[in-house]
Amino acid sequence: MTTIAELAIPTESFALEPTIQSLPESELRVESVVVDDSVRTAPLIWFGNTDAGAVEETLEDDPTVEQFRRLLERPDGDAWLFRIRYAEAATPICSAVYANDGTVLEAEVTNGRWAVTLLFPHREGVSDAVSDLEDRDARVDVRRMVEAHQNKDLEMATTLTDPQREAIAEAYRRGYYNVPREISLEELASELEISHQALSERLRRANRVLASEQLESSASGLGGG
Repeated sequence: MTTIAELAIPTESFALEPTIQSLPESELRVESVVVDDSVRTAPLIWFGNTDAGAVEETLEDDPTVEQFRRLLERPDGDAWLFRIRYAEAATPICSAVYANDGTVLEAEVTNGRWAVTLLFPHREGVSDAVSDLEDRDARVDVRRMVEAHQNKDLEMATTLTDPQREAIAEAYRRGYYNVPREISLEELASELEISHQALSERLRRANRVLASEQLESSASGLGGG
């Protein structure tokens, strides 16, 4: 089932982080992304609210950038379009999406975080991509997922990802939420064969999703009374 996912990723987990840090007032928006056979990405990115020369100078010093070229200027002179080819060190974050048959629909920097909208032919692709990113110590926040049902409009599905569901289910079964706890975070992470940091992140996000759904359900019930 085709799924659209909205993710938030801190800039330090993604390419161009040195450029973003050097140009904190700039606005970045990805126009499109080209991927070659080796899963190397060459996005077209608009840089706004900054000077073109400053962008070029910063990109020149950015270790996550292999090549770049300024293509055009927006008619109002307020933004410049660059084609950027990421360096080898930057491709793992990007490749997690494409390795799982995902497509980047939108991507921009907002409040120091990449806000990314992705499309996957199957819901499992979202879970696999998030797992791949977390395995590389990227802190990924799944904001929402929208599933396209046959002959229906897109519907929002505020569900846990498969890794989050597995983590919270195993934590419950093994007594992690009991008082006192019957298993430590490190022991549980070892059994799931992931780092304790990745497990902590998954449980935190899963708990937030479940709490949000519970609060929304309670609010709806009060409103209906």
